[in-house]
Formats: sequence, C-alpha cells, structure tokens
Amino acid sequence: MPESASHLASGPGRVLVAVYGVLGLAATGRSTVQLLGQPEEAPLAYSLSLLAAVIYLVATASLLRSTPRARLVGLVACSVEAVGVLAVGVLTYTAPDLFPDKTVWSHFGQGYAFLPLVLPFLGLAWLRRTSLPVSG
Repeated sequence: MPESASHLASGPGRVLVAVYGVLGLAATGRSTVQLLGQPEEAPLAYSLSLLAAVIYLVATASLLRSTPRARLVGLVACSVEAVGVLAVGVLTYTAPDLFPDKTVWSHFGQGYAFLPLVLPFLGLAWLRRTSLPVSG
C-alpha cells in the first residue's frame, strides 16, 4: 500500500469498512424504495433512514483514508450515527406513532441484527485504536 493509503482499512478495519459499506448500500436501497413508493406512510422515519444511509456511506469513505480531515469526518459520522440510533431506538418504543414502519434505526436496528447499534461504537473504537500519535 502506498504511504498515503490507510492502515485503517487493514485487518479488522477492512471488515469494519466492508460492514459499513454493505449496511450503507442496504439502507440506501430500503429508504429510497420507501420514500419513492410510499412517502406519506412514514415520512420522518423514511427520511431518517436515508440520513442513516448517507452517514454509513460517509463513514465508509472516511474509514478508508488516514488523513486528519477524513478521521475527523469519521469521528463526526460515527458520533452522529450513535446518537441517531439511540434516539430513534428510544422513540420507536416511547412514541411509536412517529415510526409506523420499520427503518434502519428503529428498535435500535433490530431489523439489521442490531448492527446499527453496535457499528458506531466499533467505528469510534477503531478510530481511537488507530489514531496517529501527535507529534510536536
């Protein structure tokens, strides 16, 4: 790998990036079908699902790079993802009328084997584990 290529996407990082990519594509497909097919049924839920898909794809791209900017984007993406899945997960139980149909983050990602709940924390842990030492 060239020196600029990321060590973030090697070993366990490669699996993490692959899972992010697959989940991003799956969530993009599902939310797009939902928004195009029946947008009036659950507009908030479907829109949040599309947002989750975009966040997964941004996280995938940022985990592939080791630049400071990419790492910052990855940190923000994983953090927003964690807050999103926790907030939507709670809301699907406390205000189910807001989520009349299943989405990627509903019930803490139950429809996706709880990967949406675990993935942001794995991403944050991987970013921390692979952080470059600060020189100065």
